Amino acid sequence: MSDITIKTRENGPLLVTGSITLIDHLGNKYDTAGKETIALCRCGASAHRPFCDGSHKACGFLASETVPVAPPQP
Repeated sequence: MSDITIKTRENGPLLVTGSITLIDHLGNKYDTAGKETIALCRCGASAHRPFCDGSHKACGFLASETVPVAPPQP
């Protein structure tokens, strides 16, 4: 089994790297063959959803989630 990594981009898409199967709500598979990394839309403005087309740059989408850092232990 290969590793899959999902990386958030500040104010941008989710970058998914690794061998995945992407399926719509009807059970149809998207063709991602030959692509090591795909970008999934988070802003909802892409004309090619679920894939990102860069529309987040023009629509004002803001998202800067980060992993919470635990406070230092005494």
